[in-house]
Amino acid sequence: MSITRYEPWALHRELLNEVNRLFERTTDASSAATADWVPPVDIEEYADRFVLHADVPGIEPSSIEITLEKGVLTLSGTREQAVEQNGVERRRSERASGKFLRRFVLPDTVDADSVSASGKNGVLEVVIPKRPQAQPRKIAVTH
Repeated sequence: MSITRYEPWALHRELLNEVNRLFERTTDASSAATADWVPPVDIEEYADRFVLHADVPGIEPSSIEITLEKGVLTLSGTREQAVEQNGVERRRSERASGKFLRRFVLPDTVDADSVSASGKNGVLEVVIPKRPQAQPRKIAVTH
C-alpha cells in the first residue's frame, strides 16, 4: 500500500490549466489552426527596442525559424515527443510536443533590418530595435 498525499484543489487546478490552454489556442487563430502548442511569450518595450522572451525548453535555438515579413514576426519550430522507454507502467505527460507557431504584428517604428535573436536555457530572446524618430522642428511663421 502506498501513501498518497491528499490535495483537495488538484482537480480544480488541472481543470483551470486545461481551460487556460483552450483559451490560449483560440486567442491566436492562426496559431491554433496550424500549431500543436503555443509557447508563452513575455514582451518588453524600451525607448529604443522591443524584446520578446519565448519559453521553448527542449528545443535547440538554431532549429527555431524566425521570419519577419510585411510587419509580422513569426516564430515556429517543432519539439519532438519523448521516446517511450520500455517497462514504463504509468505515464503522465504535461509537456506539449509537435509544431509550435507564434505571430506578432509589429508597429511601423521597428527597424526590420536589425532584428536579432539568441537562445539560452530554454528561452529564446528576440530583440527588435526601433528606428530613430525624426526630430520635431520649429517652423517660423512670417507675416
